[in-house]
Amino acid sequence: EEELSQGIVACSAGNHAQGVALSARMLSCKAVIVMPLATPSIKVSAVRSHGGDTVEVRLFGNNYDEAAAEAKRFVDEGMTMVHPFNDPLVIAGQGTIGAEILRDCVSSRLDYIFVCCGGGGMLAGIAAYVKQVRPSVKVIGVEAADAAGMTASLKEGKVVTLDHVGLFADGAAVKTIGDETFRICEQLVDEMITVNTDQICDAIKQSYNDARVVLEPAGALGVAGMKKYVEKHGIKGETMVAITSGANMDFDRLRFVSERADASERLLAITIPERPGSFRQLYDIIWPRNVTEFSYRYDNDQEANILISFQPVMNVEDDFKNVLDELHENDFNCHDISRNMVAKTHIRHMAGGRAVVPHERLFRFDFPESPGALQRFLSSLDVTWNVSLFHYRNHGDDYGRVLVGLQVPEKCDGNLKRFLQSLDYKYEEETDNLAYRTFLRNGNGNKNE
Repeated sequence: EEELSQGIVACSAGNHAQGVALSARMLSCKAVIVMPLATPSIKVSAVRSHGGDTVEVRLFGNNYDEAAAEAKRFVDEGMTMVHPFNDPLVIAGQGTIGAEILRDCVSSRLDYIFVCCGGGGMLAGIAAYVKQVRPSVKVIGVEAADAAGMTASLKEGKVVTLDHVGLFADGAAVKTIGDETFRICEQLVDEMITVNTDQICDAIKQSYNDARVVLEPAGALGVAGMKKYVEKHGIKGETMVAITSGANMDFDRLRFVSERADASERLLAITIPERPGSFRQLYDIIWPRNVTEFSYRYDNDQEANILISFQPVMNVEDDFKNVLDELHENDFNCHDISRNMVAKTHIRHMAGGRAVVPHERLFRFDFPESPGALQRFLSSLDVTWNVSLFHYRNHGDDYGRVLVGLQVPEKCDGNLKRFLQSLDYKYEEETDNLAYRTFLRNGNGNKNE
């Protein structure tokens, strides 16, 4: 009671903060919750909602460790720290998850449990319980590759402080793990595995597909680690449990997750001859595979550089390799840039740029999105005019949107109008669009210059 009267302080980027806030309200005691500045707003709002009038939320520091240093200042002022992971009672509480799992599997097979790891509290607690009750079950810790403090510490045989941590899986972004969690994990955890951002995004997608649950990045670590572990070791016929520990997902982050979640998508940079028919020839090689992105901008009269992404057929062995072989056989120089972070994060959104293209006209087309829709659209564009710009990206909308540049001399204006009317696609001319004239066209933007 004396400690409660002085108030409590906690530092957390997620679930622990919400739990402490709710407990403080139920006990009618003062509490200060310190959270990193980069904490998603959905978590901050949830803490304030659970805590009510007696709980103050303070945003401080660029990561958990900087926020924790601020929380310690309140301890010096007499408040009691409720640590998110390096406390035996907190570790024991998180270990009850292990008890729930074993109760559910009391008469069934269980081979592995995959546990997400930030500071190591949940991993230590689950390992402590499971190894006492069913020591044959392997406990695997999963960390984000850019915040792998436990992995580094176990490798060195001592607690290691990371120089920096990534914040995508913000709920598990800890520079320095706990000494108590390290002691337990060193003795009881069977193995650690790390996953990158794309694997985390894929796990979020898979969890949604299977359970209709949108996990936050840290909450999806267990699923991502389990999938990677199975693929790495070729495991079949064994029973695994992956712990999903959070769904505090800001809606505006879903765009990034969706963009990076498709592990089947392959991104290629292809150089083709700048001659009539090359554009269609390239697409015909990839068809009928699902093309998710297609970007091209005229550069010179000899070669054209294409950025294209597509999904290889999953049930065809070496399908992606077969596509590459066929591209090379047709003298298309291509490079697989699927794992090129600059290409995936930046270049795919910037491909093209300014060009001096005589008589260029720009059109925006909408067509109903369905299997084969892009192929039908390209077939309809089989015209004598040169395609000088082309951009398509499948965003999952009901309509596909394509931006097309055509080199059309002024004398062919009547033929162009008749051609566009015959397409039976909704279109708008964007030749005078300010964004086009500013970023994609050299000159003053006149239609027929």
